[in-house]
Amino acid sequence: MIEIKKQKEQISVISSDKKEIILWASESKVTLDGLDVNFPGEYEKSEILLEVKEYNWELFYNFSLEWKTLVYFFNEKFEIKEEIMSFFGDVDVLIINGSKESVKVFENIEARVVVPFWEGKDVFLNTLGQHSEAQKSFKLKADTSLDSTEFVNLEG
Repeated sequence: MIEIKKQKEQISVISSDKKEIILWASESKVTLDGLDVNFPGEYEKSEILLEVKEYNWELFYNFSLEWKTLVYFFNEKFEIKEEIMSFFGDVDVLIINGSKESVKVFENIEARVVVPFWEGKDVFLNTLGQHSEAQKSFKLKADTSLDSTEFVNLEG
């Protein structure tokens, strides 16, 4: 089981064996169980695979952990092209900056679970007609629905 929670200016993704991915939105920084991963490339640490791709001077993160794919990027204002969309692949969890611009990106990525963050998360959720109650953390179970998208509103 994977747990996702927000703590101050960061999102933490914690695997069942307590390995942690930290997404620092305000600093455009990512750590994979203590390892800074802020350059394009392929990484593996603590049984978590990560591919970081640079596209138009922006970094895109594609994590594989516990048989799930988690996608994250800092800036949602990019031109949606096949090159980057194919990098995302089949997305289980999309962690996205909440804004009106990110709605367009979300609509092009079919994710099973969407976690908007940052100041515009309420705008993102409201634009999509989602009014889920805020929660301290979200636990992703082994089986996620292939037919629908679950929106997660983290407190903070």
